[in-house]
Amino acid sequence: MRLERFENEKKPKIMIIPMIDIIFFLLVFFMMSMLSMVTQRSIGLNLPQASTAVIETTEELPVSIAEDGTIFVEKEPVSKAAFKHRMEIEMSRNHDVKVLLRADKNSQHGDFVFVLDQLKALGIHRISIATDSN
Repeated sequence: MRLERFENEKKPKIMIIPMIDIIFFLLVFFMMSMLSMVTQRSIGLNLPQASTAVIETTEELPVSIAEDGTIFVEKEPVSKAAFKHRMEIEMSRNHDVKVLLRADKNSQHGDFVFVLDQLKALGIHRISIATDSN
């Protein structure tokens, strides 16, 4: 006795589009979860408050003074001896540099005056002082 073969059997198909959707979803999920695992490097400053603070959106060179007197230019620590040279380099890149001076409210007044004096000696007159608004 001979068994019949069904010639009209459908072969299984692999649906690729749903697999691509799931792979894309997993990719996005892991990318977003990795962002929360990376530590964001910023300088923790406690800024003084001002009732007349204005928020500006122009591009400025951030100069920060930490509570212990450490000076940061664009989040990179710079010694007092090298600060003037670093600012000369920034001026060679952009002659009309605008500086955003951020000083911790517990930092020494002398450090703040030192930075202002160095900026003035270099001819940088476009200086904004950062404060927290009330």
